[in-house]
Parts: sequence; structure tokens; C-alpha cells
Amino acid sequence: MIAPDAASSPDLTALLPRHAYRYPARLVDKIVAYEPGRRLVAIKQVTINEEFFQGHFPGLPLMPAVLQIESLTQAASALVLEHCGLPTARVALRGITGGKFRRGVVPGDQLRLELALQRMRARLAIVRAAAYVGSDVVAEATLLLAVDPGPATVHPTAIVHAGARIGRGSTVGPYCVIGPAVTIGERCRLGASVVVDGITTIGDETEIFPMASIGLAPQDLKYHGEPTRLTIGRRNIFREFVTINRGTEGGGGETRIGDGNLFMAYVHVAHDCRVGSATIFGPHATLGGHVTVDDYANVSAGSAVHQFCRVGPYAFIGGYSVVTKDALPYARTIGSRPARVFGVNSIGLSRRGFTPDTISQLKRAYRYLLQSKLNTSRALAAIRRDGSLTADEVRSLVDFIRTSKRGVILRRPTRRAEELVAEE
Repeated sequence: MIAPDAASSPDLTALLPRHAYRYPARLVDKIVAYEPGRRLVAIKQVTINEEFFQGHFPGLPLMPAVLQIESLTQAASALVLEHCGLPTARVALRGITGGKFRRGVVPGDQLRLELALQRMRARLAIVRAAAYVGSDVVAEATLLLAVDPGPATVHPTAIVHAGARIGRGSTVGPYCVIGPAVTIGERCRLGASVVVDGITTIGDETEIFPMASIGLAPQDLKYHGEPTRLTIGRRNIFREFVTINRGTEGGGGETRIGDGNLFMAYVHVAHDCRVGSATIFGPHATLGGHVTVDDYANVSAGSAVHQFCRVGPYAFIGGYSVVTKDALPYARTIGSRPARVFGVNSIGLSRRGFTPDTISQLKRAYRYLLQSKLNTSRALAAIRRDGSLTADEVRSLVDFIRTSKRGVILRRPTRRAEELVAEE
């Protein structure tokens, strides 16, 4: 919803002084409407007392076009700063495209500044800007704004070792403990009482919620303090009480997590795991040591994956399942005694943009694996011979099964199990 007036919108006017370049007198008077992360409307009342009217021009006072752009930029900075949420960030104008000035702005005009955030990536934002007097557009342009995240902010109660490196714009909350070999990227947020230790690297824009434990020693009796590491990519979210252990020497020495993953409360990732990107872990999901979870997989609440197992790309593991063999890609695996394959993860694949033809081919391939009464080797041979199965995803499925070291889950559900899942 757009706030109808300044009284009901956030105090964004307080953000205006953080714009890096500004006229000595602020060129925005108030913000009258705000739609978070999308749109802002501000007002500048142009009066004869403005200093620039003294020389521009005698006898014909006009607001300079460059100051109209400055007014739009100051309002745009409030929109961008509120969206990025960094307490020490500042904004500077880096470029203008499509600038047009329709008519002069004179004393007594009220400028209505309308800004729309089109795109924001890391340190750059693109804002479409227009200034109105009444219903007339007097100036318009697309603004390229640079966002400097500013220095990191550390709560006075946090304990941060002198050897730790914390990127610009990051915030460390109260009672956090950060070890000497920790590197935290830019624009990260650590909530209260977070512990980060070991040789741990955390990518930009990662958010860690209160009480999480990141990079501590593995729970492996063979570990004796040797230097191992944890590497975490960008834009991950770790919710409350998540625990991520670093690697062991025998397992390659590294636990690795990709980009854009969501770890819900109480998730545990053990030593030497490899987690891809864009995965989702429900509350209390657990990975044993040396587990690999591929991109876009979903491990639901309470599920456990046995050590050395793999979870294929786009796989869906149902709630409270126990995975003791490799979970097939593109499929729904559900259950604990034992886990069973409930067909292709059609809904998840559709949401990820898979075409109906690709989903249909995967379903046909799974019929060979689950319903043909062929053993696994013969089913794979039948899939390879079927000229209608040309999708890359089908080849990926075949390769996944052929390269499995622990074996794959290929057990069909009972009719009663299918009914129970359908009812959920």
C-alpha cells in the first residue's frame, strides 16, 4: 500500500542528508507517499527566497535544470536507502539517461517528485524520476545511483576478534562472537548472539538470525583441531539456531554452501557437506557429514539425510523423511521406513519454469524406472533407446543414477501411502 501522507509513512525525510552531493539547502521538503522498494512521492516548494534565483536569471527567475535533477536525486536517495536498509549507507548520482525538461520552474511552483525504483543490484540502483507542477511534467530522467554501504557497524556488546574482517555495510548485533579467521562480506546482517568461528568466509548480503552457530568445529571424533574451513556464498539466509560445521581433514577440509539458500530454524549441516544454490531447508532438517545437495533441492521439515548421500537437483524431500540412499533429481521422495519415490516433482518444476514437454519426458523416464518391472540397468537402457526422451534433464537423471555410489531410492509407494500424501 502507498502511504497517503507523511504522517503515516516512515520518516524517510531523515534519510535525505545521507545523499552524498546536495545543495546547501535541502531540495526536498517532505515525503508524502511511499511504497516500500517500489515508489516514492516527495514535494519541493519553490520560493523566491531560494539562493539560486539571485543569479538565474535577473528579471526572469528560473530553477536551473541541474537543480531539478538534484531535487529528484535527493528524493530518489531516500527511496534507495530505505530499500537497502543499511544504516551507514550513502547515495551518489553516477549517471543520467533520457533527461528531458519540458518547461521552466518559477517561484511559487510546487514540484511533485515521483520516483520509481526499477532495478537494484549490489551497489547500483536505477530509478525512473519525473517532476510535476500540477498535472504537467516539467522534468524527467532515468537516474543511475551508486550506493556506498558505508563502514560496518558493530554493537558495543559484540566480541569481534581483531583478526576478523567485516565488509562495508555489514551489521553485527548484540552479544555476537566473531573469531579471528572469519571473513564476512559486504551488507551482511548478524542478529543477536550469533557465533561465527573457524576459517569461515561468508559472502555478501547474507543474513544470520539470532543464536545461529556458524563455522564451529565438526562433531566428528576423528577431528583433532586441524585447520579446516567453511565457505558460504552470497545472499544466504540462516534462521534462528541454525548450526553449520566446518570440514574435516579426511573429508576434504571444507564445508561449502552456494548462493541464495534458505536454512530455516534449527537446520543442521554437518562437516564436509556440499550445498548448491537456491535450495530450501525446512525447520529441523539435518544433513549428516559428506552430504551433497544440488541446486534447487527442497529438504522439508524434520527430514534427515544420511552421511555420504546425495540429493539431486530440483529434488523434493517430504517432511520427516529419512534418506539413506541418493535421492533422485526432479522427483518427490517421501517417507522413512523406507523412503519412496512419489513421482516427478511437477509442481516444483513448473514453478521453476520447466516446460510441459520436459516434465512429460521426465514422467515417461520415471515410468521406466518405477513401473516397467525392469531392473535398474535395463530401465536405464530402455530410457537411452527411447527416441522421444531427448531432454537434457533426462540425461542428467540417467547420469545421476549411473554415478551413484550408495545406490538410489527407487522404491514405489504403496497405495495407502499415495492416499495419505494426496490428503496432506
